[in-house]
Amino acid sequence: MKKELLLELKNVSAGYSGQNVIHDISLLIDEAEIVALMGPNGAGKSTILKAIFGFITHTGSILYEGEKIYPSPQNLVKMGVAFVPQGRRVFANLTVKENIEIGGFSLNDEIECIRRAEHLMHLFPILSTKQNEYAGALSGGQQQLLSIARGLMTQPKLLLLDEPTLGLSPKVVKEIFKTIKDINEDQKTAILVVEHNLHSLLPITDRAYVLAHGKIVASDTGGAIAGSDILEQVFMGKI
Repeated sequence: MKKELLLELKNVSAGYSGQNVIHDISLLIDEAEIVALMGPNGAGKSTILKAIFGFITHTGSILYEGEKIYPSPQNLVKMGVAFVPQGRRVFANLTVKENIEIGGFSLNDEIECIRRAEHLMHLFPILSTKQNEYAGALSGGQQQLLSIARGLMTQPKLLLLDEPTLGLSPKVVKEIFKTIKDINEDQKTAILVVEHNLHSLLPITDRAYVLAHGKIVASDTGGAIAGSDILEQVFMGKI
C-alpha cells in the first residue's frame, strides 16, 4: 500500500542573524516513515528541524499534508507534529508520571490525558516501574526515553528527534533505537531524526539524507546509504 506524503520541504533556506546555514533544502517524509538526517557537525541538520518546527524563519516552502504552512510550535503541535530537542530536557523536580502528563497539557481532557499516559507507560516499561520517582534521579538514557514519551502524548503524526542518543552508552543507544522503531510500528508515527550513531540508525531507516555545508549531497534508502561510501567522503571532508 502506497504511503501518503506527510511533509515536504521545497528549496528551504534558513539560519541565524541573517546568515543562512542551510541552502535550498528539498526533502520528503511519507506517513509512518523513519527518515534520517546525517552529516558532520555544522552541516545544518538541527537547523532543518528548527525551521520545520518554526523556531527560526525560512525562505522556500514547507508543506504539511499537501498544504503550505507557516510553522509555529503552537500550531504544529495542534497539527500533529512534536519536537524532542537535544539535551534530555526533563522537569527534574517532578515525577516521571507528572513529566509525561505535562506533554498532554494541550488536550484539555484529564481522562484522555491519563489514558494516553498509561499507554505510554506500557510502551516504555522502564518508565512505568519508575513513574513515581523524580525525573532528576533517572539515568541519562532513562531521561531521554522520558523526553520521547512526553513528546508522544499528543499522538503526533510526525516526531522530530534531535540527537536522541547524544552522550549515551552503546547499550543504551541500542535501547533508544529499538524504542524509536517500536514507536514507529506501534503508533504509525513518522520520525525525522538527526543522529550521529549512523551504524545503529541506518538499519531501521526508510530514507536518509546526507548533508554537507548546509546542502543535501545524497539521498536514498538507509540500506543504500550504508552500502555506499558517501558518508566516508562527507566526514573526511571530500565533499
